[in-house]
Amino acid sequence: MEAVRLFKSLDHDQRNTFLACFLGWTLDAFDFFLLTFVIVPMAHDFGTSVADLGYAITITLAMRPVGAFIFGLLGDLFGRRILLMIDIVFYSLMELLTAFSPSYTWLLIFRALYGVGMGGEWGLGASLAMESLPADARGLFSGILQQGYMFGYLFGALVYGIVFPLFGWRALFVVGTLPALLVIYIRVKVPESPVWLRQTSTIISSSRIRSATTVRNFWTSLGNILKRHWLLFIYVILLMTAFNAMSHGTQDMYQTFLGEQRGLSVQAKSVIGIIYAVGAICGGILVGHLSQKFGRRR
Repeated sequence: MEAVRLFKSLDHDQRNTFLACFLGWTLDAFDFFLLTFVIVPMAHDFGTSVADLGYAITITLAMRPVGAFIFGLLGDLFGRRILLMIDIVFYSLMELLTAFSPSYTWLLIFRALYGVGMGGEWGLGASLAMESLPADARGLFSGILQQGYMFGYLFGALVYGIVFPLFGWRALFVVGTLPALLVIYIRVKVPESPVWLRQTSTIISSSRIRSATTVRNFWTSLGNILKRHWLLFIYVILLMTAFNAMSHGTQDMYQTFLGEQRGLSVQAKSVIGIIYAVGAICGGILVGHLSQKFGRRR
């Protein structure tokens, strides 16, 4: 089987890198989706409406591009690995602060900052993973990597069904700090992106990185890339905008719909969430496999 062959072709470092990036994205999504399961009880505790509490989701998503730009820029300058560790610690801290939000205003602040971290994780993790994998394995593993998002939803549904009935919504966000432990694994097992190391090696002289040259080269390279591929760049942005609009437009308030409009219990909502996630995971892996066989564009 092709998938098994590709997995066996990876060396130890490549497997560790992919696993770390997959878990980073999974746990990032897990932290995000926890909020979508408990909008109603949170709105009740903060004395606000469900619609107003929904702004906590909106502000998180709005800040993702900010985080993607900041951490993406820093990742190009200083390396994917170290910035990924910083990002995971940052969004885990924001998740913990969410658990202890004293008011609705503070909740919005913490979720906005969490959005910055969430935006940074995908770019750093995907870059590190894809730059570390052999070219013939990227199609399949890109599909698997993306499904970390739905694995996060699956874990969120599972933890919601177990933790929320016993300890309430704040305990969910305490559990959401567990991704910080992933940093230990990255620190010990994951090497820096070989692509980034090759790029930075061109500006190393006498065992010292010339920071001014690094910055100039970065902006020059970025400008050249945009000049050559500006149409593709715009297309990818519009494509991902459409995908995210469909995704978040349907799933983020789905659990609220199941509880408020359909009157389902916590356990029933949890089971439906798990089934929903499993279907998405299977679809993502299938499409990734097909892209490996027929090409990304087709």
